[in-house]
Amino acid sequence: MKTFDTTIMKKIFVLFALTAVLFIGCKVAPEPIDYGSDTCHYCSMTIVDRQHAAQLVTKKGKVFKFDASECMINYLKEADAIEVAMFLVNDYNAPGELINATTSTYLISQGIPSPMGEFLTAFENKEDAERAKDRHGGDLFVWKELRSRFENK
Repeated sequence: MKTFDTTIMKKIFVLFALTAVLFIGCKVAPEPIDYGSDTCHYCSMTIVDRQHAAQLVTKKGKVFKFDASECMINYLKEADAIEVAMFLVNDYNAPGELINATTSTYLISQGIPSPMGEFLTAFENKEDAERAKDRHGGDLFVWKELRSRFENK
């Protein structure tokens, strides 16, 4: 009877250990972008622009890096129902800093070029986006409006 109990205990321990490894391996968090080395998941360009890069993280912890917000949005049109935990974009006024894409304000302005030629720039807050609009012209968008605009392209 002891052999039976030991075998069951070993199986339970192995199952517990595998479960722990799976949870540890599925960390849902952004990764730093290695500017000049990482490539865009959508267009394969090297990510160099610290003011326009983007990133999404799935609910399973997989990270996709993009050289521009428009690449991330265009990728979503082709993605097979991935479940996204985080949408992140660079803040134009804080190069290299990733911010929540869904709460950002976006400016499409010919006065601020972006890597893929959509002239799309993200700002952490509306006031900064409005100041940039006053300087460069263009149109402001929130995340939902931006997604809709790109869906129809």
